[in-house]
Order: sequence, then structure tokens, then C-alpha cells
Amino acid sequence: MPLIQVRVIKDVFDKEQKHAIISKLTDAMVSIEGENLRGITWCVIEEVESGDWGIGGKALTTADALAVARGKAA
Repeated sequence: MPLIQVRVIKDVFDKEQKHAIISKLTDAMVSIEGENLRGITWCVIEEVESGDWGIGGKALTTADALAVARGKAA
């Protein structure tokens, strides 16, 4: 059974957005492997605490991720 794991910084995505992530990633997997796997495709969203995620040696916060989503540099 397919397992899709997504890690995001906590409080960046609301419940509706997380549901959209689950739905759209499941659709993507089904488009590759076939509709028969929809019912057994797992999608898990794990939230990482603000500041516990880093890129290029810099810890990212919820505020940084929201700034990037708004098109502003973190």
C-alpha cells in the first residue's frame, strides 16, 4: 500500500489546507498507480515545531514559512 509522508512547520497550514494536501497527493498517486489503490493509499501529515526545521543552516519558524507563502523572503 502506498504511504505518502508530508512534513510541514506547525501552524502554517490550516485544517482545510491539510485536507487539500491529502486529497491532491492521493489523486497524484492514483494517477500513477491506478484507481484501485485509492482506498489503500495512506497520507500522513507530520507537523514540526516552529524553529525545529532548518534549511541551509538556518532554523525556519512558522513566521518565516508564512512570509515565503506570501511571496516575501524569509
